Amino acid sequence: MTAAAPAIAVEGLSKSFGGRMVVDALSLTVPAGKIMGFLGPNGSGKTTTIRLLCGLLTPDHGRGTCLGLDILTQSHEIRRQIGYMTQKFSFYEDLSIVENLDFVSRVFDLPDRKRKVADTLERLGLADRRHQLAGQLSGGWKQRLALAACILHEPRLLLLDEPTAGVDPKARRDFWEQIHALAADGLTVLVSTHYMDEAERCHEIAYLAYGHLLARGTVAEVIADAGLITFTAQESGTGMKRIADLARALAGLPGLDLVAPFGSALHVGGGDAALLRHSLAPFLGDSDFVWREDAPTLEDVFIHLMSSSTDNFAGGVR
Repeated sequence: MTAAAPAIAVEGLSKSFGGRMVVDALSLTVPAGKIMGFLGPNGSGKTTTIRLLCGLLTPDHGRGTCLGLDILTQSHEIRRQIGYMTQKFSFYEDLSIVENLDFVSRVFDLPDRKRKVADTLERLGLADRRHQLAGQLSGGWKQRLALAACILHEPRLLLLDEPTAGVDPKARRDFWEQIHALAADGLTVLVSTHYMDEAERCHEIAYLAYGHLLARGTVAEVIADAGLITFTAQESGTGMKRIADLARALAGLPGLDLVAPFGSALHVGGGDAALLRHSLAPFLGDSDFVWREDAPTLEDVFIHLMSSSTDNFAGGVR
């Protein structure tokens, strides 16, 4: 059976603003019908990368295709097949849910508008609230309205720019159930996020740091490829020293690329197992703490990659 063509395939994409390189020679393939998550510190070029991948921005260098169309010469055709959900709620708050969706359907000049609006309301569980004003909605319901507007014209590609910022955990979980249902129907999704649990819901992730692609693959592959060895220390409850004391003592020691408090525990790690163990040796017998060797988490890898990345354009474009 012939493999499906990728939704996106780009080579050597670069983009600078005001002399600052925001995306630097990025090459990436995104399979059709998959959810690709983009992670990275603020200012790392996530939003710019997503816009370049689908022809919303023109690269300074590089080439590629999105939905089988050339990102350099066919960007207009690409835009008509994209749903884009921004961080900021951008609908009319003095209109109802159904009025907002009807307005969007008119913008896209959709045939059979009433049926498509009704179907979208049902699909996203908005039918019972159809006459509620958008300005009266909670964050989670506003998010659901924004998603409904994005899929109303039946796009092939969905772009989500930190879509669940400020939304409660249940609304976030409901949102991701909807996204997976859309992907199961063949929709390709690109999403930027800072939440590790959301990244773990993606089929693949890409880690960007200040214009460079540092890691890409499934969550398991990214964790394995990081080559990170991690330990966790917890207070024994019988001593005088605290996790904060231990963190200060460990900071800057050779081989410790990661020293991060997590509640009452401290995660430490590094890529050189021998050097890490050598530096930890004097601390492992301290009765004030209980140590165990752990498998690294995605958050450990995120912090590790973040600490090893240099922000060469502080305050620059996202």
